[in-house]
This record gives sequence, structure tokens and C-alpha cells, in this order.
Amino acid sequence: MLTIGLIMAHATNNLMNDYVDHVKGVDKDNYTRAEYGPQTLEHGLLTKREMWKYMIVTGILALVPGIYLTWLHGETALILLGLGAFFVLFYTWPLKYLGLGEISVMIVWGPLMIGGGYFVITGNWSWNVFIASLPYAISVTTVLFGKHIDKIVDDRKKHIFTLPVLLGEKKARFTAISLMLLQYVLIVYLVVIRFLSPILLIVFLALPRFKTVLKTFKSPKPHEPPPEYPGNWPLWFVSFAFWHNRRFGSLFVLGLIVTLIIQKILGML
Repeated sequence: MLTIGLIMAHATNNLMNDYVDHVKGVDKDNYTRAEYGPQTLEHGLLTKREMWKYMIVTGILALVPGIYLTWLHGETALILLGLGAFFVLFYTWPLKYLGLGEISVMIVWGPLMIGGGYFVITGNWSWNVFIASLPYAISVTTVLFGKHIDKIVDDRKKHIFTLPVLLGEKKARFTAISLMLLQYVLIVYLVVIRFLSPILLIVFLALPRFKTVLKTFKSPKPHEPPPEYPGNWPLWFVSFAFWHNRRFGSLFVLGLIVTLIIQKILGML
């Protein structure tokens, strides 16, 4: 139930994002998003009416599990459901326009989804789980940071004040670097306090990619893609951030799975 609810909530948010940006005219005039991939309404793949049908269906499929879990766990689950609904409905506008989009994503992908998910599964709230949710949540946020840095010029023209727009490109690039470093610091902290197994230090195998990403983020975006660039231009920083995110995230999940397997084996002995 939890998994279905989260997936459908994410789908609803993505649909809402496309709908709001189209209605507000953001995707017009060859806006960055419309260059690197198809935009459902802007490119005529669906009508507004069809888009609303999809949003209503995914929204209901997200809400039903939430109501059921609230019935099971009471007030705390209701608060989590309310927060989830708030971010689904208001991320694209006004939060993204006020420099709060990146913070919202970090909250949703970490404390809300993972910390809240742990609560509705176990019935207990854990601040250590809250902290443990942050490394991957931060990783996802760095990808969004990269995307918003890539379109910082377009966003500024359209008065979309993402955090990179407010910070400026250079400060935004170094903020993203700091966030990536924080991922590793948090893993070390959680291992030191013995909440996570030392096996999770496997994430440090992602450091070679981080080294490449660090070099990229230390310099401004080039005016045109290098000949060997394998990404989808005009995406640049987001491509490297996502490249690191995939390695870090895969190793993080692998470490959790291996830890669980070892604990099960030891419990059977």
C-alpha cells in the first residue's frame, strides 16, 4: 500500500508540474525543458482535459492508501499525508518560484518518504531513520540543483526564482558540491554511531565519479557540448549530478541489502 501510494503521488506531482508550467506559459518559446525532452501538453501529446483525467486517477490512487494508513496509525500518519499532499499540489507553484523547490524535494525524498514510510510500516518514529534518509535525499536534490543551474538564465527571464537563481550560478555550483560531500559525511556519522553497518561505507566506491563531478561543477557551463559529451544537450550539470547519483544510490541500496542478508543469516545460526 505504501509503495503504491508513493508512486502514484510522484506521478501526480509530475503531471501537475507539466500542467502548471504549460498553463503559465513556462514551456513556450523553446524553454530548456522543451528542448531536451517531450512535454506532454506543450507538444500536444495530451489535451488539458486528458491531463486532468490522468491527474485525478493518479491522485485517487495515491490518496486511498494514504487514508488507509491514516486509519491504521492515526494522527501522525494524517500529518504525513497532509504534508505529502501539500508538496504534491504546491511544489511547482509557488514553492519552486520562491527558492523552496530544492528544499521541498529534500524533505519529500528523505524524512517524508523514508522516515514517514518507516513510521507507517513499524508504527514507530525514529530520528535515526530521519537522518539516515538524508544521504539519498540529498543525492536526489543535487540532481535537481544541476537541472536548475542548467536553466538558470531561462528561469531568471521567466521570474522562476529557484535556489540557483537566487544564489547565482557560481554559489549554486559550490552549494551542490557541498551537498554531495555531506552525503558521505552523513554515512560516516551513521556508521560511527552504529546505526548503520560499516558495510554502508561501500558508497565510497562512488568517489571516482564524484571526483569527475567536482571538476565539472567547479567551472561554468560551456557554451556548447564537448565532442565527447554523451549527454543530452543543453543538459550539463544535471547529467553529471545524475551520473553520481546513480552510482551513490546503487551502492547505498546494495549496502542495505547486503546488511539485511547478513543479519538474516546470523539470525538463523
